[in-house]
Amino acid sequence: MKLLHIDSSILGDNSASRQLSKEVVKAWQAAEPAAVVTYRDLAADAISHFSSTTLVAAGTTAELRNAAQQHEAELSATTLAEFLAADAVVIAAPMYNFTIPTQLKAWIDRIAVAGQTFRYTEAGPEGLCGGKKVVIVSTSGGIHAGQASGIAHEEYLKLLFGFIGITDVEIVRAEGLAYGDDVRTNAMNAAHTQISEQLFAAA
Repeated sequence: MKLLHIDSSILGDNSASRQLSKEVVKAWQAAEPAAVVTYRDLAADAISHFSSTTLVAAGTTAELRNAAQQHEAELSATTLAEFLAADAVVIAAPMYNFTIPTQLKAWIDRIAVAGQTFRYTEAGPEGLCGGKKVVIVSTSGGIHAGQASGIAHEEYLKLLFGFIGITDVEIVRAEGLAYGDDVRTNAMNAAHTQISEQLFAAA
């Protein structure tokens, strides 16, 4: 079993999403000791944003690419290959200004590839990544789940993964983290409990 672990917070060791995503991965390894984990830190090793160079690189044969285009092509290929090889993905997704971190969006733009992870047919779009499981570690300073303010956060991620064929999506949530020590402690404790007692209950 291959597990891809994605962190995107810019807060380092102070990040709640990093703490919880690490805990999810440890719980997964405990449930499946043979799991092989690939880790990508999108804040420490940021993926460049989708650009005209990215598109030109994709449409240019290898021998005709310049250095910048070659870099973009290799980055896209490596990122996509990691995702396609994974049986499951753990994604730490803190909320920044009502949406996901820009670093995480840059990663998404590399894995949402027509003909690779989805395709368009006469009957409409078809996701090509069915069979994978995704665990989203969702953290926020305020309370946004189920609210209009959360549409570009959790709802966007569920829409995106559903579009590429992944319907097995679970959310580990800790919200209201900026509402004071008591609320933060309760939210983190609830997330810890979900991870330890519920997430792999059937494993």
